[in-house]
Amino acid sequence: MHEKAPLLLAKKRERLGSRYCKRIRDNGGLPCVVYGHGEQPTPVFIEAHGTIRLINKGEKVFRMSLEGGFSEQVVLLKDLQFDYLGTNIVHADFARVDLNERVLTRVPLHLIGEAKGLKQAGAIMMHPTTEVEVECRVADLPDFIEVRIDDLDVGHAITASDVKLPKADMKMVTHATHLIAQIVIQQEIKVGEETAAAAGAAEPEVLTAKKPAEGEAAAAGGKDAKPAAGAKDAKPAAGAKPAAGGDKKK
Repeated sequence: MHEKAPLLLAKKRERLGSRYCKRIRDNGGLPCVVYGHGEQPTPVFIEAHGTIRLINKGEKVFRMSLEGGFSEQVVLLKDLQFDYLGTNIVHADFARVDLNERVLTRVPLHLIGEAKGLKQAGAIMMHPTTEVEVECRVADLPDFIEVRIDDLDVGHAITASDVKLPKADMKMVTHATHLIAQIVIQQEIKVGEETAAAAGAAEPEVLTAKKPAEGEAAAAGGKDAKPAAGAKDAKPAAGAKPAAGGDKKK
């Protein structure tokens, strides 16, 4: 496997710090650190464009040769650092490894086939997991793992325990119940007449009737209501003169 691994030509970084890393990136380089196997971490830089293209394709194992330094070694990509936007790779960490060494790494999943449950109306497939963590020898590290979904039906699911690993001595580290793929029916919410009626009944009552005037309120007050001004049975106030045209005493 290591003979087919891409070769990275590295150069040692003479100076460290964010300012010098920026200069390297501006000149088309990618700052890196190589460590492991009891050796001191070595700050290097490699060509950025081609390396990032390989990383984006899923490559994890590389051959690395340092100009004027160590001879060709097999290294495993361990970590990436991105810019503040989280889009561009600005730094990479590589670990020296032995081909027979067992390592933990994440491997992409490729779903193969057409699930029979998708033929049902309204069926959709949920695929929340795109990679799993496995333990294996560096020499056996796969580029991806295939997962067949032909028999996946509505209401059924594929979990990590169902994933078949390409080598017998590989170990699945991702929890066995972790969901890989599942088919469900997409529900449509319809508002029927009863729902609409219930919604109408739930609306607050709006009072639009006018309040009675003060006179009307008094008239409706019953026994305790006082007669209106000018009523027939009303007594004149003390000292009031009779109205003009009334009876005169002889």
